[in-house]
Amino acid sequence: MTTRRAFIAGCGAAAAATACSPGQALTGNDISQLEPTALAGITRVDGQRLLVDALQRHRGPVCVAGGRFSMGGQTSADGALQLDMTGHNRLLRLDVPGKVVRVQAGMRWRELQALLDPHDLSVKVMQSFSSFTVGGSVGVNCHGRYVGNGSLAATIRALQVVLRSGEVLETSRSQHPELFAAVIGGYGLLAVVSEVELDLADNTRMARHMQRVALADYPQWFADHVQSRGDALMHNADLLPPRFDAPVTVTWRRSSAALTDTRRLVPVGDRYAYEQNMIWAVSELPGGAQLRDSSVVQKQLQQPRVIHRNLEASLDVASLEPRTRAMSTYLLQEYFIPVRQFQAFATRMAAILQHHHVDALNVSIRHAPADTTSLLAWARQEVFCFVLYHKQRRFPWSDTLATGWTRALIDAALDCGGSYYLPYRPHATREQFRRAYPQWQRFVEAKRQYDPQMQLVNHLWQRYIAVP
Repeated sequence: MTTRRAFIAGCGAAAAATACSPGQALTGNDISQLEPTALAGITRVDGQRLLVDALQRHRGPVCVAGGRFSMGGQTSADGALQLDMTGHNRLLRLDVPGKVVRVQAGMRWRELQALLDPHDLSVKVMQSFSSFTVGGSVGVNCHGRYVGNGSLAATIRALQVVLRSGEVLETSRSQHPELFAAVIGGYGLLAVVSEVELDLADNTRMARHMQRVALADYPQWFADHVQSRGDALMHNADLLPPRFDAPVTVTWRRSSAALTDTRRLVPVGDRYAYEQNMIWAVSELPGGAQLRDSSVVQKQLQQPRVIHRNLEASLDVASLEPRTRAMSTYLLQEYFIPVRQFQAFATRMAAILQHHHVDALNVSIRHAPADTTSLLAWARQEVFCFVLYHKQRRFPWSDTLATGWTRALIDAALDCGGSYYLPYRPHATREQFRRAYPQWQRFVEAKRQYDPQMQLVNHLWQRYIAVP
């Protein structure tokens, strides 16, 4: 493995020529198109040698970017050199019998799935879409719909990271465990993730089961029909506007039934005209939510579907992307609520969304056990996750209006003993951030140890965590 890694490190050294010169300022942005940032330049990383060289040669601040799907400047900072990690995407080791893989951090989940599927293996925990990079997913400590597994942190065996000084460290639960814990969900602020070693799962055949459940009954229904059953692999429940009070549950269970779709993976570059038209109709037409319920949900309730796990896991985030963001942008928020507070938060959330006339397309509910690994854990106890997908006009005042109702939602989550997710719009106050993440001071202490010059930066750090 050492020989292979040395070879890979050498590959791409010539790519240093693609790095922007210190005087070449560029404007960066993320998928929201609301966070323009004047970068010092961009270096495309292709190999560990180039990564180390870029960190050692550049004298100013540095930020780290992968797929750029965050929505509040978590991959950028004014005047910083941005490291584009997407070219750092090679497979380093695949242990098929042991179900373990090691990859470079810029690999996207979809690229990894193409390597795993021939062996009937799957990613154990990832987002609902395959477009994100592995390293970026580590940085936000992502989660998905995988029953009983919670955040990505639980499946990470080891991380190789590069400090701002250029020093390379292998980290795990036994090697530099404090750095390991801080890097997971650390948004690239302590070190740059170079390699990721993960546990894998089997590419199981599974069948979709859908059911409407009363809001008040959902927590117990979940415990009885999902959590306590060993055959449930993936689960979420959707709350639809305008009332957000009637969960439609979607559970994927192990199955031996005949496949209804024999494809192994969603093809790369698929067109999503139907999905884009539906997004427009739901968010623009009068009665759009009812249209979705009658034309999509009702059809799915009646239509059996049996597929391989990898097919569902290889969905592209482009299926959520509108045709254009010229007039409107589409944004996510997420709140993590203790199980016992499920209905209290759901009721208060619906009231806030209705009062402020939020153009919400849907709220998706997931579940996660407590995260005992990462320092900035978003689930310090067992939680239900409320993922809000909403449309926002691109008027100058739209983000200001969203700040008001978002802070109300964050207060509702905090009052319930919960927290909110950090990859999205930076509407929270600094006080709300510190209540949601009381470990922030330990995170600052870790940064002072591993990045004493405070040069790994982004807007999240500058707005919420940085201290004199």
